[in-house]
Amino acid sequence: MKGKKMKTAQLLDCTLRDGGYVNDWEFGHDKIAEIFERLVSSGVEFIEIGFLDERRLFDINRTIMPDTQSVNKIFSGVNKGKAIIVAMIDYGTCDIKHIQPCKETFLDGIRVIFKEHLMYEALQFCKQLQDLGYKVFAQMVSITTYTDRKLMEYAKLVNSIMPYATSMVDTYGLLNGQKLLHIFRILDTYIDDRIKIGFHAHNNFQLAYANGMSFLSANTKHDLLVDGTLYGIGKSAGNAPIELLMMYMNEYKKTNYDITQALEAIDNVIMDIYTKQHWGYNMFFYIAASMHCHPNYVSYLMNKRTLSVKQIMNILDNIKISKKLMYDENYVEKEYLDYQNIFCDDRNALSSLKDQFKNHKILLIGPGNNIKHQWQRVKSFIEINNPLIISVNYAPSDIKINAIFLTKSKRYTQLLTDLKKGINSKVNIIATSNVTKTAGKFKYVLNYKSLIDEKTEISDNSLVMLLKTMIEIEVKKVYLAGFDGYSGCNDNYFNISREYSFVKEKADYLNHYVKKFLTIVSDRIEVNFITDSYYNK
Repeated sequence: MKGKKMKTAQLLDCTLRDGGYVNDWEFGHDKIAEIFERLVSSGVEFIEIGFLDERRLFDINRTIMPDTQSVNKIFSGVNKGKAIIVAMIDYGTCDIKHIQPCKETFLDGIRVIFKEHLMYEALQFCKQLQDLGYKVFAQMVSITTYTDRKLMEYAKLVNSIMPYATSMVDTYGLLNGQKLLHIFRILDTYIDDRIKIGFHAHNNFQLAYANGMSFLSANTKHDLLVDGTLYGIGKSAGNAPIELLMMYMNEYKKTNYDITQALEAIDNVIMDIYTKQHWGYNMFFYIAASMHCHPNYVSYLMNKRTLSVKQIMNILDNIKISKKLMYDENYVEKEYLDYQNIFCDDRNALSSLKDQFKNHKILLIGPGNNIKHQWQRVKSFIEINNPLIISVNYAPSDIKINAIFLTKSKRYTQLLTDLKKGINSKVNIIATSNVTKTAGKFKYVLNYKSLIDEKTEISDNSLVMLLKTMIEIEVKKVYLAGFDGYSGCNDNYFNISREYSFVKEKADYLNHYVKKFLTIVSDRIEVNFITDSYYNK
């Protein structure tokens, strides 16, 4: 791009909008005013004050508002100084009837975000906003989904509308400097010189600030605009910190932003939010970005608490390209079950277990807290009955067991360390076929699909799977300890890391499901509880 003259580069702060994903936009009216006034004093050129979304009711403490009249109420009497004030509409969530003419509002402009397949309709909406007198910013969500040809098509469409600016939104933080500049060069070539080009980064790869610097330093025929937020607060892994962008601009672009004002806002408001709800780069968002997929897929699979990271990434790698960035819970559940359903012929394993378990009392132990609280009951039962003892997905440190029933790869990775020490280092593992051994094969492998219940919401309850196994090998009676059931509190596991992240929400459902199962199989196996449990209340 030699020979092109550098034009202006400016910053837009979207703390009150993108930051609202962290706290449901409830900053509090006084804090909204303080953030806004500090940003005005900092000299940042553009301030985005929230979402316009007709689905939400007016709340003076929140920066998500049903109409432009709500903006006027929240910011009444606030001095906007020299800043250009904008709000955002996610196309389709705020009808034009809720938008007053610009001259009647606190706003100077409106940013409209839209996905690629909606760009024609969204840009017609942008034209309607222009007719009301607003500076309009067309925001291309998930810029990485656009092909080079689609970018050229978009540029032609934008030129026909002539918005104030158009921005590349790296929604899932997938870009690095080279990819960013490749996309930018196409837009820089084909978009009318009078339209500003902007960039909105996310920090999944810890590159939001670096990409912002690369964009600001590009030679171009366009005025440039880069988004940031105070302390990087925002959706997903957060955004480029506006205070760092100000620092870069002051040093290399000879601007004069008052960074101390941004720091005061961080200290007075943002840090209190951060201590309650962290944001920023972490492994979760790294996985989503590295697999080029919607982060909800990652959270869904990680919340299963059954898969190793490698297995999660294998499932994500197999998601159809058309589904990658369009989250579909039913689809990912099917992919999860298909991945888990590794068939094996378990007839020999079941026959061997049947022979070993014959004529023995069987004690099944789980990771519930009542193993500790009611230890004397458990100890007495073991001393009197000398049972075969099977633990589920963990190796107890103080009970000599005969086998571990293992249904979750996530637990196997935790077991590796436990099994190298203590009294159970040589214990046999009875594994379901979805669990892969680090080296070699488990002695006993059972077919996963035959043990799960695909008709229920949570198909792979380990106790139910083990009881099905006991029935299959013709065990008529079992004793249970440490199967406390699920609680809405975090106090029913002796090790909280063993608890599912969704227990609080699903406790009643899970308890009801197991109780119902016990009733259904009561004529095939007798289940006796040594320690207290929600399952027999």
